[in-house]
Amino acid sequence: MINRELIRLKVLQLVYAYYNNEGKTLEAAEKEFLFSLDKAYELYHNLLLLMVSISHMAERMVEMQQNRARRLNERDSVSTKFIQNRFIAQLRENRQLRAFQEKQNALWGEEDEFLRRTYQTITEQAFYQEYVMSGESSYEEDRELWRKIYRNVICNNEELDEILEDNSLYWNDDKAIVDTFVLKTIRRFEEKAGAEQELLPEYKDTEDPKFATALFRTTIENEAYYRQLIRERTLNWELERIAVMDLVIMQIALAEITSFPEIPLSVSINEYVELAKIYSTPRSSSYINGLLDSIAKELIADGKIDK
Repeated sequence: MINRELIRLKVLQLVYAYYNNEGKTLEAAEKEFLFSLDKAYELYHNLLLLMVSISHMAERMVEMQQNRARRLNERDSVSTKFIQNRFIAQLRENRQLRAFQEKQNALWGEEDEFLRRTYQTITEQAFYQEYVMSGESSYEEDRELWRKIYRNVICNNEELDEILEDNSLYWNDDKAIVDTFVLKTIRRFEEKAGAEQELLPEYKDTEDPKFATALFRTTIENEAYYRQLIRERTLNWELERIAVMDLVIMQIALAEITSFPEIPLSVSINEYVELAKIYSTPRSSSYINGLLDSIAKELIADGKIDK
């Protein structure tokens, strides 16, 4: 699940934090970095459990409506189709998710008001109304409903962002990427797999944890070299006048460019230009793109890197 896009983001966050905490050792910073990656995987599980918790809330709300109808001797017209959704029933029983839940405190256990409001928002969606009003649905239709719910109600949810921020300082910046992993997981579910449906592994492949640790350590250990490369190519511009975030982004990019020959140069530069668009000034991305391209071309011409 943790891919290189997320790793680069985490390296940026934790290297920047390292330079803003002068008393922190490299070992302590690396430990925090690895912890932050683990927290991203924890967020993935919690967002899967959010769907289960919303379904539980829906059951409670439907039961309350049914009890009210009986109490008032009214005709029970409450649809139970949503709470009988086969995809969410499968997710509830997922072996890996249940194992995670047994080890962790339930994040949604004290968020009834949020769950209630979220369920209400879901019931107001046109695709929800169409789903409950149609006849018997297939497993694929049940799964597609939850994909739409996630994309339209759970993604870009400001109240949810606040809850996540209150629970972990790491999660807000992670959520947009982790959302894509949750949506991918929903699409991968197959009814025949039952409770044994595989969730995404923590890392996409065995090389990514090595890449993460090496990129983080190399960035900090070779700071002087990378900053000298930048200083030599910023004529009439003191290094201290470059925005700190820009400097950190370029430092990490140079660590990747010089230390990982298997990664295409264009990939490395593009990844860090995109980070600059999000985390630095409006003009930073074009400045960083030009400077990294210039440094890389000189390193290639001097035979210092092979790209």
